[in-house]
Amino acid sequence: MKLFLVWETFLTFFLLFIVLIFGLITPGFLDVNNLLYSMNDFAYIALAAIPMTFVIITGGIDVSVGSIMGLSSITLGVLWMNGINIWIALIITLLISIAAGFINGFIVANTTVQPLVVTLGGMFLFSGIALVLSGGSSASGYEGISGFPSSFVELANGQLLGIPNSIWILLASILLFGAVLHLTRYGRNVYLVGINIKAARFSGISTKWTLLSTYMLSGLGGGISGIILTSYFSSARSDLGADAVLPIITAVVLGGTSIYGGKGSIIGTAIASLIIGIMQYGLQMASMTSQQTSVVIGLMLIFSVLLRNTRWQRLKEMIHYVTSLRDKKGGI
Repeated sequence: MKLFLVWETFLTFFLLFIVLIFGLITPGFLDVNNLLYSMNDFAYIALAAIPMTFVIITGGIDVSVGSIMGLSSITLGVLWMNGINIWIALIITLLISIAAGFINGFIVANTTVQPLVVTLGGMFLFSGIALVLSGGSSASGYEGISGFPSSFVELANGQLLGIPNSIWILLASILLFGAVLHLTRYGRNVYLVGINIKAARFSGISTKWTLLSTYMLSGLGGGISGIILTSYFSSARSDLGADAVLPIITAVVLGGTSIYGGKGSIIGTAIASLIIGIMQYGLQMASMTSQQTSVVIGLMLIFSVLLRNTRWQRLKEMIHYVTSLRDKKGGI
């Protein structure tokens, strides 16, 4: 019974349910190759949402991640266009995305300004910088900067052992960030800061560094996601992450991370990202527009917050109560 009280288990069954539903109503949806390669369309959501989990566990939020994605994309393109090796440009781009996260985290950790306000300012700052870079490189059009080396394009579009590279990159992200959050002292500190930041501070935890570092991780996630999108489209544009914020935050919250902090898991975020991606893919195959799909994702965000924080908790309490009564009767 306890297995079914785990939120991740519920999400897994829900994922299987929507796959079955779309398979019944949409011809060709259940084709294995189609499902595998559809991952390329939404892997960027998970790649940004997984590091974002750290931020929301601390009780914060980062709405600038979409702008960081656009900034990383156009930065990579500008560096490569100016003669820098694509892989060196990639490393520089990741460092810049971490620096963007550092700006957000430094302000959040050292002031009393709400994270939403800070990262909202960061969103305008980073998108503005991206637009300046885009205009300065004459890449303001739809095509942006293109003509990347085939080795870089294969990063998101190639495959290894018959499985798309995007899936391997996603698995590596789950293992890396999952180990950091769930198996290290740093991960425990992140949870403690989210549960009670004052108690964490009195227990000797460097709360400022913990907060700062989570936003740096979120910036890194935005950078990775922006690079993967650039490789996938073979085009660097400043607006690549413009519509990504809602799906990313929805994936984290739907995955079981509490908006109040202190709770969350990487595997939950990963499963929720798959749910959102499959939902987008299925709705598009059902001829729904991107605007209509956004409505569905918005409703999922509201539903997940309500269910996670009200009904789900009451259901758990009720089942625990019934189980305890049964155990007491069995012991008599």
